[in-house]
Amino acid sequence: MTRMDSSPHVTRRHVLVLTGAAAVAAGTGLLPSIAAADKAAVEAAIKKAVGDASTMSGRITLDLPQIAENGNTVPIGIEVDSPMTESDYVKSVHIFAEGNPNPEVASLHFTPANGVAKASTRMRLLRTQNVVAVAKMSDGSVYRETVEVKVTIGGCGG
Repeated sequence: MTRMDSSPHVTRRHVLVLTGAAAVAAGTGLLPSIAAADKAAVEAAIKKAVGDASTMSGRITLDLPQIAENGNTVPIGIEVDSPMTESDYVKSVHIFAEGNPNPEVASLHFTPANGVAKASTRMRLLRTQNVVAVAKMSDGSVYRETVEVKVTIGGCGG
């Protein structure tokens, strides 16, 4: 009985050649690297979210760890001081990360029916970076808060 094998034979030589080619490509920058946002990308994303309004400090409380042991799951809590009445409430909160591949992390939308502008979630952080929260109020004012988080193990593929 004769057996015909149509699958290609991979030899040790093929594996060594491919491994060497991959090492050369990685060393010369031919392989794609993880692109990260920067401060300019965050500023552009903020402008897209809230327009040309100038930002003020205050009213936002960000609850983030100073050191995140694992960037894959970083807890974040946000609260905006507001009476949440029909005439004075938080319309939206946008969260940005300066060093992630995409600066936009989350957008939260509120109405007076929420009663309080408070939320918590988890996010991924690639490396040590600033996390920026921007709150847009019903009167058009915009508040901003920035907190640095030190990441020991990156979470966005790093």
